[in-house]
Amino acid sequence: MIVMAKRNLGRYVDPRTDFGFRWYFGREDSKQFLIDFLNGLFQGEKVIVDLAYGPNEHDGEQREERRVVFDLHCTGAEGERFIIEMQRLYQDFFKDRMVYYTSRLISKLVSKGRRGNNYELPEVYFIGILEFALDATEEKKYFYDVALCERQTAELFYEKLGFKLIVLPHFNKREDELRGDMDQWLYLLKNLSEMQEMSKFLDKRMFSRIFEVGKVASLKKEEQMSYEASIKQKMDAESIFNSARRAGFQQGLEKGHQEGFEKGREEGHQEGREEGHQEGREEGHQEGHQEGSREAKIVIVRNLIQKTDMTDEQIAMLAEVSLDVVKQIRSEDTAPEM
Repeated sequence: MIVMAKRNLGRYVDPRTDFGFRWYFGREDSKQFLIDFLNGLFQGEKVIVDLAYGPNEHDGEQREERRVVFDLHCTGAEGERFIIEMQRLYQDFFKDRMVYYTSRLISKLVSKGRRGNNYELPEVYFIGILEFALDATEEKKYFYDVALCERQTAELFYEKLGFKLIVLPHFNKREDELRGDMDQWLYLLKNLSEMQEMSKFLDKRMFSRIFEVGKVASLKKEEQMSYEASIKQKMDAESIFNSARRAGFQQGLEKGHQEGFEKGREEGHQEGREEGHQEGREEGHQEGHQEGSREAKIVIVRNLIQKTDMTDEQIAMLAEVSLDVVKQIRSEDTAPEM
């Protein structure tokens, strides 16, 4: 039974699960992995020599959120603070979220360390590993390195706050295209769960230990059960998200059909009204023309009766009216309907 579970779980622990994320990055025994990973992201901008784990800041957060967001909080040897998150599914206002969490951390640091007007702060960095696209307009961008800059010169304005974001779905480099430590780390994060052995393109000094620690077969029974539960949690969260997305798509489709029907009906009404107006104009024009012609014929009949000795038959023929019309006008009755 255990062998079957191991075969289904793959050869190496998936770092994109809650268990795997903490297994590789959240334990004292594997702290060097996180140090190497962060140094790969900073690419010489700063060098991290040690880390101390702190309590997670998501106490009291919604339970559903904990299924899709894994986080670690660490302090560097020089006092710098790191918030490291792996976020599995798309979230509205993600940028607002990361600003909120860094701001909350900064606020806590001020309240604890302020003396008089001394607001000096340590460096604070938010590291986000995302399994969704951050910006739909940037289909190939997989790394965002964000800092506070002066708009006109693009020069760095404040050096102690930064956001480094990785969009894993957009990282599609092949093994022979990997350049530098960051590329190797991103390749490993994305592909480790499906690998059967360590690739020759990866730095053995850095990653050989991960392939040893990450073997599913080496997990204790309790660890394996936790990992299996973490995978199920990941699959459940993805299933719920996909179901909601399909339902939203269907609702949008139905709404689109309804709106299209309403629009078509309104356009049809409008078109009908315009056609009715046009027909009314044409009918009015026709009726006006006919009314004018009728009035003109009455005037002609009256003039012929008053100024000539023509018979009623002759007048009817000249005015192109019936004999009855001439007789009625001669008797000075109200002009009859044509």
